[in-house]
Order: sequence, then C-alpha cells, then structure tokens
Amino acid sequence: MQPLVWADATSCSRWAANVRTHNLRLCSAYYQQSAPFYEQSARSLGISPMQPASSGPDQGLQLGQNYGPIATKIRLPPERPETPPQPFATIPFSRDPDFVNCGDILDQIDKRCSEPAARVAVVGLGGVGKSQLAIEFGHRIAGQADIWVFWVHAGTQARVEEGFRAIADAVKLPGRNQPKANIPQLVYGWLSNERNGRWMMILDSADDHDVFYGTTHDDGLASGDARNGRPFATYLPQSRNGSIVITTRNKDLAFRLTGRRQNIIEVGPMAQMDALSLLEKKLGSLPNIDVAADLVRALDFVPLAISQAAAYIQARAPRSSPEKYLAEFRENERNRSRLLQYDAGDLRRDQGASNAILTIWQISFDHIRSKRRSAADLLSLMSFFDRQGIPRWVLKPSGGINDSADGDLDGGLEDDVAMLNDYCFIVADEAGDQFEMHGIVQLSTRRWLEASGQQETFKQQFIERMAASFPTGEYENWPICRSLFAHVEVALGYRPSEDTVEIWAALLYNGGWYAWSQGRYEVAEQMLSKARIVREKRLGKEDVSTLASIIIFAQVLRERGRWEEAEKLFVQVMEARKTKLGADHPDTLTSMGNLASTFWNQGRWEEAEKLEVQVMETRKTKLGADHPDTLMSMNNLALIYGNQGRWGKAEELQVQVMEARKTKLGADHPDTLTSIGNLASTYRNQGRWGEAEKLEV
Repeated sequence: MQPLVWADATSCSRWAANVRTHNLRLCSAYYQQSAPFYEQSARSLGISPMQPASSGPDQGLQLGQNYGPIATKIRLPPERPETPPQPFATIPFSRDPDFVNCGDILDQIDKRCSEPAARVAVVGLGGVGKSQLAIEFGHRIAGQADIWVFWVHAGTQARVEEGFRAIADAVKLPGRNQPKANIPQLVYGWLSNERNGRWMMILDSADDHDVFYGTTHDDGLASGDARNGRPFATYLPQSRNGSIVITTRNKDLAFRLTGRRQNIIEVGPMAQMDALSLLEKKLGSLPNIDVAADLVRALDFVPLAISQAAAYIQARAPRSSPEKYLAEFRENERNRSRLLQYDAGDLRRDQGASNAILTIWQISFDHIRSKRRSAADLLSLMSFFDRQGIPRWVLKPSGGINDSADGDLDGGLEDDVAMLNDYCFIVADEAGDQFEMHGIVQLSTRRWLEASGQQETFKQQFIERMAASFPTGEYENWPICRSLFAHVEVALGYRPSEDTVEIWAALLYNGGWYAWSQGRYEVAEQMLSKARIVREKRLGKEDVSTLASIIIFAQVLRERGRWEEAEKLFVQVMEARKTKLGADHPDTLTSMGNLASTFWNQGRWEEAEKLEVQVMETRKTKLGADHPDTLMSMNNLALIYGNQGRWGKAEELQVQVMEARKTKLGADHPDTLTSIGNLASTYRNQGRWGEAEKLEV
C-alpha cells in the first residue's frame, strides 16, 4: 500500500466509509502508518491534525459519519512590519484665501486646546462658518512641528468609521487589515499612548446625538461586531497628549462630548465690518459701501449666505451687481427663496453637503422633526411671527399671559424650546421670556412648510393665536399691545383662509386701534381699511363690528387731514346708529361727537359747537357728569370755545375736566395729562404765563 501524500475532503470521506468494515486494531495500524502524511497535509492547510481517541485499553482512531462541510481555520501570514511615518495632517481641505478672522474665536480655541486632554466645541447655526474656522485652525496647528492633525467627518456613523479607518491607515496601525479588526479600539489605543506624540482630532459636523451615543448604524441595523455595540463616544480618548475640536449645531451634544459648558464656544453671524470684508474678498471690490452694508444686513450677516450671494453676482456679471441682487432680494419672498437656494459649490465643504443656505437648514428641520415633532411644530409656528420679541406666553398652548410655568411643562414647551435653542434656531433673552430668530431662518422654515404642504396650516395657527392674544387698543392694554404689535404688523401681510378671515379682521381692527392711539396713522389706516373691507363683505355695512371699524378708520383719516372722507364716514355711522340704536344711545352720541370734531378741524365752529353741546348734555343725563365720555365731550367743547377766542368758557370746562379726570383716572393717565396741557394752553393764550408754567412743571 502506497502512502498518501495528500487527502482532500472526498478522499477522507471514502476512506472513513471503508474503515468502518475493519476492526479497531486494523484502524489503529492504518492510522499509525498514515498519520504522518495526514498531519503533514493538515499542517500545510493550517488545520489542527487529528488526535487519537483514548476510550479504552486499546487506542485506535475514533471515526464517525460527517455529512456536512469540513470547517477549517485559515491562518493568514503575519503582517510585514511598517515604519511609522512622521506626523502630518489629514485635513481634506486647503486653506481659504478669503477667510475672515472674526474676533478672537481662533484664539479661544487655541487657548482651550493648549490644556491637557482638551476638548472644545464650536457651536452655531449652519452656515455661520464653524467648519471654516476648524479648517483654518487645523492648518495653523499643522504648521507646528511634530503634531498629528486628524480630520473626521462626523455627520453619520459610517463617516466616523471611515474617519477612524483613515487614522489607522495614516499612522500605519498594526492589525488594522485583519478581517475582524476593531478599528476604533485600535485607534483609541494608539491615541491614548503618549509615546506616539501629540495629536489633535477635528470632529466636523457632529450634529446627531445618535452618531456618538447610539448603538445602531444609520440604516437602523445593529452596530457591527467590530465595535461590540459600544457607542463611538467611548472611543474618544482623554489622553494628555491630545485634544479634540468639535464643530456642531447641537449645543446639547457639544456639552455631552466636552463635559463642560465652559468648553463650548458659540459662533453667531458676523459683525458688519467682518461681513463687508468677506463680501469684498469674494467680489474683489465694493464700489458702493452703503449698498454692500444693506446687502449683508439683508442676509443677516450669515457668512454662507454672503458667499452664496457673491457667487451668484459673479456668475451673472456684468448683468448682476450688489445693487441688482439687493433689489431682487427685497422684491418678494419668492425671490428671496430662489436666491438663497442658489448653490455654486465650495471646495472647502464636504462633498455631500449643500452650499445653499436654505437647503442646509431644511436638512436640520427634517432632523428635528424626526426626533421631536412638537419642536418642529413650534419652529413652524414661530416662523410666522416677527423675527424679534416673540413672547413665550403667546407660544403656550393655552396662550394666556398669566399662565403658570406648570402649563409650559405639561405642554412640553420647555423641551421644545430647549431643542430649538440647542440647534441655534432661536435665541432667548436673559430672562428667557422672549425669543428671536434670524429672518432667513424664518424664510427657510416657511419654504420647508410650503414644500410639505403645511404652510397654510401654521399660518392660520399664527393668526388665531395672535387674535386671541392681542387686546383692544384701550389705555390699560397698551403694555400688552406694545409687546405684540410688531407681530400684528407681520400678520397684515398674510392672506387668511376663508375660515380665519373674520378672526384676521378682528386682529387688524385691534391692531389699528392701538396704532391710532400711538399716532402711527399710516399703518393704522392699512390695518383698519382691510378690517373694514372684510367686515362689510362678511357681516354687512350696518353690523356693529363693521361700524366700529369704520369709526376708527374715519378718525385716522381725520388725523391725516382728509376731512371730507372722514366726515362722510362719520355721517354714515351716525345715521346707521340712530336707526339701529336710537338718537341717545352712547354709541350714537360717540358718532355725533366724532362728526363734531371733523367740523371743528375744518373751522366750521358753529356746526361743531351745536353738535358737541347736544352730545355733552345728553351724556350728562344718560351717563353722568363725571363719566369719561361726558368729560371727553366737555373737553372737545372747550377746545371749540378756545378756537373761537372764548377763553373764559373754555377755561371753566377745562378745569372741570382736569379735576374729574385726576379723580377718576389718576394724575398720570394720558387723558388727564391732555387736560392739563389744554388748560395750560388756555392760560398762555390769555397771557397768564405763571399759571401755565406751574401746570406744566
């Protein structure tokens, strides 16, 4: 029998079948004769050779049936030793020749990174230049001797894994090419070894909490065996020879990765001079500095938006210019949206990242909506307010100014606000009672809502919320009106739905009332005109609400010197009220008084006096001598007397009005102060300077 020098799986199987017909001794002898050759073959394949079984006094080969594949362990040859390279930088972007060093941010980063095991996070809204700061700082550090600078794009787990693999390749880590090598663990070990020298790692675009603290891949599958399910955050070493710089939009994640609020550097939009410097570098020159200043201001001083505008202008030169771009930008919201979606690309942005500011923010909106839908809804609602001075109490689900903080917590408002603040979409004042947003963030949010078919829903929510919150323009409501009026001005430009048009008209009526009381006649006219038109169409010309709108609208026209238009409207209201309410109804009397004041403003003293006396006497009878409406009639009549040179009668009425108002309203009420001023004027017209001065002091 010739010895076997090689045995494949088939031969072994046949041999095992034949052996079953022989006794154990023959098997043992066969084994003893064949074993050296099988062992030699097994070792050449990296297979452990069979060992004889010891199951009794006679030793023999123990065999059994095998119907499956034969498992083998292939041992790869050992890796060849590699010479460790000298430290270098793996920054994938070149330095930006247009970089503008804003303030001392780079110095702050450098100071923090000089400490052992330093971690620092640069936090800000997308497009404010966080990555550009990191690129510039990385190149500055790379210019020093004997320091590694590693760049890791941290947008997804896959990109972080890719970044760690790049570090392993850069430093030529032994074992990195093994099939089941734990690359993050190998990199962690190398970075933690101080003998490997100084290093700095830049984690760019670390915006997603789950990338560092989740245990699943971005596709939702369980993390690979290589990391054993450990979060990536645990592979970031805290060794004295290294530092980590993080760029992120997420303040909460920044805190978790750095461990201290003091290690967070917040980056906002540029100062105007820095913004102008960036625009000049991008365009080459700024022929009209005033236009350039208006342009960067319109872009909220956001660096990416400024660079985007400059690229648009250059791409269309000479047909485009800063002046033409600004005019187009200001024309309407659709133009602004189109211009801010322009993407000319940027060599110093990640290949998968958009260079259009609206697109960048809308990606963040999608992320927020996926994590906390109520926070996205709050951002959507806030996008319809004026960008500044958004009161917290208006955002509460109940919308009450005196609601307790418990209502906030129950509705989840605090958590929603915290998330939006963490992503730098809103900024709170020191007291936390009011918020503001960038105008182009609001624009981006509204475009995002439009794309998803939700814009009208949140616009109507805003109108309803404001109508429920904004009171009438009476004196006691002025503080609330003052805090909300800018948002009513914004609502003036919105087109309501059929379901909310009457609510919108009520909001504009109250807003117009307040604007009139503050002497802001132009905006008051706009608001009251729209409110009047809606109410006449929906409720009819003689409806109480319609007549109320006409009255204040006519008063605004009177204040603007449009006497004939005002008179016509006052007569219309007076006649309607006489018919519906009666000649001595308080509202009818108010209409008669308004008409009298119109006569007075036109110098028609006799007509004015006749009407005002009738109104005053009726009010005394119906309402009482000290009623505010009666006092108003007396004051108006006194002014008519004064304009006729009848100072004695004017003084008599004015003294009565002043004293009554002091008692009823207080010495510092606007109506009381008006009475004091009128009486002082009467004294001056009579040459009684001392008495006039005494009143006015």
